[in-house]
Amino acid sequence: MSEHPTHLRIHQFAGLHAGPRLLVSAAVHGNEICGVSAIQRLMAELDSGALRLLRGTLSLIPIVNPLAHALGRREGERNLNRNLRPAMIAQDFEDRIARPLCRWLADHEVLLDLHSFQGQGQPFAMLGPRNNSGELEPFAHELAEARLAACVGTGRIVEGWLSTYALGLQRRAAKTGDGTRRATLQQDPHYGVGTTEYMRSQGGYGITLECGQHEDPAAPEFAYQAILRTMVLLGMVEPGAVEPRPAEPPELLQLYEVIDREHEDDRFERAWVSFDSVSKGQTIGLRHDGTPVLAPDDGRIVFPAVNAQPGSEWFYLARASQRRLG
Repeated sequence: MSEHPTHLRIHQFAGLHAGPRLLVSAAVHGNEICGVSAIQRLMAELDSGALRLLRGTLSLIPIVNPLAHALGRREGERNLNRNLRPAMIAQDFEDRIARPLCRWLADHEVLLDLHSFQGQGQPFAMLGPRNNSGELEPFAHELAEARLAACVGTGRIVEGWLSTYALGLQRRAAKTGDGTRRATLQQDPHYGVGTTEYMRSQGGYGITLECGQHEDPAAPEFAYQAILRTMVLLGMVEPGAVEPRPAEPPELLQLYEVIDREHEDDRFERAWVSFDSVSKGQTIGLRHDGTPVLAPDDGRIVFPAVNAQPGSEWFYLARASQRRLG
C-alpha cells in the first residue's frame, strides 16, 4: 500500500445498567484474523438484537494494527505487542497506534486480546502473574484473571511470560546490537510488554487468547465463543447465550526459559510444534557451528520460531505449574 492508515476504529456498546468495562481486541498482529470475524459477528448480533447487552460497557477493536492487516503479515513496521507504551516521539507506525490503544486500555477494567499462531495445535490462554508488589509486574487481580482464563474454554493455560522474557532481555543487554531499530528495542528493558502487560500496569487485568492456527476454520468460532463466555462471566449477557465450556480442567504450564536464535544458520533438530514434549538432555536444535542446544529439563517446547531473526527469541520452554486457578 502506498500510504499508511491514518486512524483506528473502535466500536462501543453501552449498557443501560452499570457494570464492567470490557475491551475485546483482535489483529494486534495483522495476519491473525480469527478475532476480526468473531468481533464482526458479535457486533452484527448486538445490532440486530439477537444478543442483548445487559450491563456494563463493551468496546471492540476488530483491527488493532491496520497496516499489518492490510499487508497480510504479522507486523507493519515492528511488533506492536512488544514495547507497548505511549511514545514521547513516534518513530514508527506502531508507535502511533500505541497512543490511542494505550489510552483505551487504561480506560477499561478487563481485556480479552484475540490471537492465533503459525504452527498446528489447540487453542490456549496466556495468564499473568500472581498477586505481587515487585518491580517487574506488580498485580492485584490474580483471582479475577484466573477465572477469566479458566472460562474461555481452552484445554491449556500458560503463565510466566514476562518473567521469562526478562531473562532473555538480561542476556541481550550484555551484547552489542547492530544499531537497528529492532536491535535497540530488543535490548530495551520494556521490551516484552504487550497489550495484557500494559493493561495490568494500568490497574486492570486480561488474557491473551491464542484461538488456533492462523488458517484453522474453527478458530473464528472459538474466538466468538470465548467473547461470549467472557461476557457471561462478567454478567454482561444471559448465560444461555454461550455453549458450555469443557468439563475437563485445563492443563496449566509455566514458562521458565527462552532461547534466542543467534545466527541465521541455527536450526531445529526437527519440526517442532508448540507443546511438544522434550526430555532432559534431548537435542532441540543445533547452532550454526554444530553445537547442540539441549533441553535443560523435562517439559514442553513453546512458540518454536523456525524463521526467527538472529538476536530474537527462537523458542521457549515450559513445565507443569503448581499454581491453582481457584
